[in-house]
Amino acid sequence: MSSSAATSGLELLEGSTAIARAAITAGCRFFAGYPMSPFTGLLESMARLLPGSGGVCINAQSEIEGVNMALGASAAGARAATGSCGQGIALMQEAIAETALNETPLVIFNMARNQQDYFQCTRGGGWGDYRTLTLAPKDIPEAVEHTQLLFHLADRHRIPTILYGDPLIAQTRIGVRIDPLELPPLPAKDWALDGSRGGTGHSRQIWTWAMGKATDPGPGPDRHWQAIAEKFERIGAVEQRSEGFGLDGAETVVVAFGSAAKFTAHVIEELRDAGHSIGHFRPITLWPFPGEALARATEHARRVLVFELNAGQMLDDVRQHAADRSAVLPIGGVSIHESGLSYGPLLDVPVIRERILAAMRGRRRLAARAGLSAGSRG
Repeated sequence: MSSSAATSGLELLEGSTAIARAAITAGCRFFAGYPMSPFTGLLESMARLLPGSGGVCINAQSEIEGVNMALGASAAGARAATGSCGQGIALMQEAIAETALNETPLVIFNMARNQQDYFQCTRGGGWGDYRTLTLAPKDIPEAVEHTQLLFHLADRHRIPTILYGDPLIAQTRIGVRIDPLELPPLPAKDWALDGSRGGTGHSRQIWTWAMGKATDPGPGPDRHWQAIAEKFERIGAVEQRSEGFGLDGAETVVVAFGSAAKFTAHVIEELRDAGHSIGHFRPITLWPFPGEALARATEHARRVLVFELNAGQMLDDVRQHAADRSAVLPIGGVSIHESGLSYGPLLDVPVIRERILAAMRGRRRLAARAGLSAGSRG
């Protein structure tokens, strides 16, 4: 490490180690998981680092064991987390739903193999009316910040939250600082099971059936389900996050998320330097999707290009919120490395550039065939 890097506080860390350090900095003291690449590095980092901070890390015998151990630790008041890649998180869906419906905070790390887990993160596979607040960092420094923020948001709203990573974030090494975030104070966890109130009508109850025993007679199941639905509606309104550049008056807007957005942003900067009227929009929260911001960003766009490495999942949300849904065109696609554990050749700057340019040329041809003027919206 250079002297300048050392004096600035940067450390050369693998992404999995940086995220583990950030989780411990955020107060995580229980972690359980089952090894599955590219999540394995995070589990190994937590196993190495967490005991030294007074915490516990368990290598569970299955993903179902891991998530339920973490759920139990959270119910007792600890900041707890679990994780896997999308295939393992599929096995956790029932417990994630219980976490949401029981209002038990929990952080789930999805070190995904690609971008095909968008529906899993934003729609979920569990039962009941709930959502999972999901942040998709573009790089390791942002993942360090998001990790701390997700623990805070999980406690603030008493919900499950997801960090949507990938092989680039989990396995790349970069100079990074693990600085504690300054976050607002949180209410006391007076709902946590601590063994002090049991066996009476005043015992704490955090299970979905007969919810509210601690405030006897409590709201009961029907009112509880209504309250949960209302809570997620409020969260959806206040926790939307996004960023972008070059959007003011842009004829073309490219929408991308996660690590792929760093590649598209690079291409768009080059295209802007070449004189193209093009901007970039990145949803930071996949749920709640920043629909209002996207609508404003695409108000004057003739085309809205969606780049994602799947068959078209974020595409649904972009079409729902873009100012003109007929202007939305997918330019991504399925692209898997032959190992099955990482991205394929589509995540390559020259390929992305050509797809954007081809879509821009194609849209102009459509406008010409429709007899539209060059200045009208396509």
